[in-house]
Amino acid sequence: MENTKNRQTYRLAMAGLMAALCYVGYAFLPALSADGTKIHFGNAFVVLGAYLLGGTYGGLAGAVGLTAADLVGGYAASAPRTFITKLLIGLVTGFVAHRLGHLTQQRDRKKILLWSALGAAAGLGFNCVFEPILKYFWYTVLIPNSDKAASAVKALVALTSYTTVINAVTNSIVAVVLYSALRPALNRAGMLFQAK
Repeated sequence: MENTKNRQTYRLAMAGLMAALCYVGYAFLPALSADGTKIHFGNAFVVLGAYLLGGTYGGLAGAVGLTAADLVGGYAASAPRTFITKLLIGLVTGFVAHRLGHLTQQRDRKKILLWSALGAAAGLGFNCVFEPILKYFWYTVLIPNSDKAASAVKALVALTSYTTVINAVTNSIVAVVLYSALRPALNRAGMLFQAK
């Protein structure tokens, strides 16, 4: 029982750390692109959280951290959508990396790299499509606003805009590199446990 309690405490502490890193990656490490879209590293920590903690805890950590960044940064209106999208990034990443690829059990470096890259690509690729769809639904059904709904459609049509691609690719690379660097140390310390 003590071991289970310690693992749960560790998982909660790591989730809190990942939430804080998501906040920092968004609030303190951003850059604006030419079209005014924010390029940030918050999503990299959502993906990293999904690698280390599993999709549910990693997604919740990202959702909490990036929703807090929206609330503090003056984007309270988008905070509920942020919570949903970041949770789903974690769930999709965790599903691909852990359920399909059994990332934690892998010992072959190439397979670790492959499944971590596939998990990041799936989670952040899903976000590129889902976020504008959710925004469109939000502004046509929940809180009707034709201008914002049209903006969401434009974002969906322009899915391959360089900012969206740069954000997804950059965050994927950062997450995979961080995981590759942290995994051996966590494994040696006995802190790499079976994530789901």
